[in-house]
Amino acid sequence: MSTLTVSLVQYDIAWLAPEDNFTTIERLTSDLVQCDLLLLPETFATGFALKEETAPFANDALAFMQRLAKRHQCIVAGSVLVPEGDKKANRFYWCWPATEGADIARVEYYDKRHLFCLGNEGRYVVEGTQRKVIEIGEFKILPQVCYDLRFPVFQRNRNDYDVMVNVANWPAARRYAWDTLLRARAIENQCYVLAGNRLGDDGYGIAHNGGTVAIDYLGQPISQVPDDQMGVITVTLSKPPLDAFRSQFPAHLDADHFQLVP
Repeated sequence: MSTLTVSLVQYDIAWLAPEDNFTTIERLTSDLVQCDLLLLPETFATGFALKEETAPFANDALAFMQRLAKRHQCIVAGSVLVPEGDKKANRFYWCWPATEGADIARVEYYDKRHLFCLGNEGRYVVEGTQRKVIEIGEFKILPQVCYDLRFPVFQRNRNDYDVMVNVANWPAARRYAWDTLLRARAIENQCYVLAGNRLGDDGYGIAHNGGTVAIDYLGQPISQVPDDQMGVITVTLSKPPLDAFRSQFPAHLDADHFQLVP
């Protein structure tokens, strides 16, 4: 599979109201064309509710993703706040549609690595410990969550991925940083970047205005959901031109060597 078709959903996440959010997602994707991957925003079921009890909603959110994957026959990815010891993990699930005769569908996940100290995120959320690459056909994908975007060393492409995906609740007050860093990550890592953000005010009164976008390996936008509007964009990424560009301009050969320490 030398192409990858991806749909990204942008909407106003209802605070601690999973069923309302499931209904919104179903409505927005009701006419979805066939895609390989459907991306939902960070904490798509509840909003970024750090202090509140979210454990009762975690299983429902995962079950919803699995139903959506089956309905659209595609992989569905989005982050969920799940219980982890006496805290939570911000778990970026990737759910495959169940194959015929299989009792359990494939599920993979990445736990958010970088926690926002100014918001005391570490008080409520455990830090992820692994950098993960997920494969879909010929494409290798690096999943990231929101604040991870600010840490380029963790995301440095060691010629081991083709697409960076970041799902977020990135506030409108720092929107310029979001737009700038997404383009920078695409250029410096010579990769496609897919970024999904939310709309509206969350339960803490923090405003969000979108910025859901697909960017090519030159840092140029392919498609974007309009700001302050709910909607879905669908893009098809092609691997041959990416491979050709990397071959003609192999910047990774001049990269610094380093080792990540947990």
